[in-house]
Amino acid sequence: MAHRPLPAQHDLRQLFDYDPESGQLLWKRRDVSMFKDKKQPASHNAAIWNGKNAGRVACSRTASGYLETSVFKRRLLAHRVIWKWVHGEEPDEIDHINGDRADNRLVNLRSVHHEANGRNLARRKNNTSGATGVSRYGNRWLARICPSRRTIYIGIFDSFDEAVAARRAAEVAYDYHPNHGRPSPHYPK
Repeated sequence: MAHRPLPAQHDLRQLFDYDPESGQLLWKRRDVSMFKDKKQPASHNAAIWNGKNAGRVACSRTASGYLETSVFKRRLLAHRVIWKWVHGEEPDEIDHINGDRADNRLVNLRSVHHEANGRNLARRKNNTSGATGVSRYGNRWLARICPSRRTIYIGIFDSFDEAVAARRAAEVAYDYHPNHGRPSPHYPK
């Protein structure tokens, strides 16, 4: 997914503080020079804004579970802002390693390409077998994997455990993240 460029790191650091331990993005106190309004003095607007916002969490949760903030009248995903705030570079995609979209601790974020991000997905909501890439095939079990958008059939197995073991071996061979296929934190098991 293509993203519009983020503001410069310098601008983000003027607007936000970031705590890598908690993952919180906080509003910084704003200087009078950041306020321009012909009706009210800039000092008045700065005092009101700082009183309401400075030091407070700068994000809210979206319907999809991500945290977002607003900068220069643009909504931005907090994990992307954090990545640029810390590293000074535009991220391709950000993978939340543990799958929790609201966990923006630095140790939980990594910049990856789309394909690598897809190799750390939670188990799908409609999964009925309990194992990603394993499904019933008559009274046997079919294991498959889909690296690079192509389906590779691993085999048909007599037992569920054999199919799961074959799928796990394929995940290692195709460099899937160890968390791939975990239960999703976004819907009940």
